[in-house]
Amino acid sequence: MDELRTDRLLIRRWRDSDLAPWAAMNADPQVREHLGGLLSRERSDASVARYEAAIERRGYGWLAVEVRESGEFIGFVGLDDVDEHAPVDGVEIGWRLARPAWGHGYATEAARAVLTYGFGTLALPEVLALTTAGNLRSQAVMRRLGMTHDPAEDFDDPEAPEGPLRRTVVHRLRPGA
Repeated sequence: MDELRTDRLLIRRWRDSDLAPWAAMNADPQVREHLGGLLSRERSDASVARYEAAIERRGYGWLAVEVRESGEFIGFVGLDDVDEHAPVDGVEIGWRLARPAWGHGYATEAARAVLTYGFGTLALPEVLALTTAGNLRSQAVMRRLGMTHDPAEDFDDPEAPEGPLRRTVVHRLRPGA
């Protein structure tokens, strides 16, 4: 998984030039509202190194997203193995965009391209999406993608502190659904 294209977006491997805007996203309280705190530049840079290592190891992972017309880095999208502490398992789709990129349909557009890759190229039997119960924007993207939610699968994240970040909702999608 090196590169995917949509009408408006380029989904690609990370570049050194992505590190500064990625760090700015990770220092934005609104972007990080449902993720458990801000990241330092060092931790932000280290996350990209982990993402790249996962792509090398597995062939998929979190990829950078840029607007094709301008070349502007706007965030990430991709597939990852569900964290081992979660009571569900499988491959998870996720996205995170800079605030100026919100409300343009980019998350849905990028996620659709990743789902096509996941179901077509990787032949995944199912893809999950996890987020906090309060992250209504991401849940709206999940619904636009055709993902379904069964409240019986929702769980309290044991790694999250007590409070609004603990309750996690699970959405699922199978190919052709």
